Amino acid sequence: MAVPKKKISSARRGSRRAHNALKTPQLASCSNCQEAVMPHRVCPKCGWYDGREVVEVED
Repeated sequence: MAVPKKKISSARRGSRRAHNALKTPQLASCSNCQEAVMPHRVCPKCGWYDGREVVEVED
């Protein structure tokens, strides 16, 4: 079995984990209601996508 010969320092461990942080999702605005939505998804507020109504939303 492979066993580390020396302790990994906290700086080396931190450098390895430097890219693990969560990023905030990029948001676009809906072309119909200007609500913030994730790109390439149907607007959950009004049901529009790509300039036309795709899903009928109940109030």
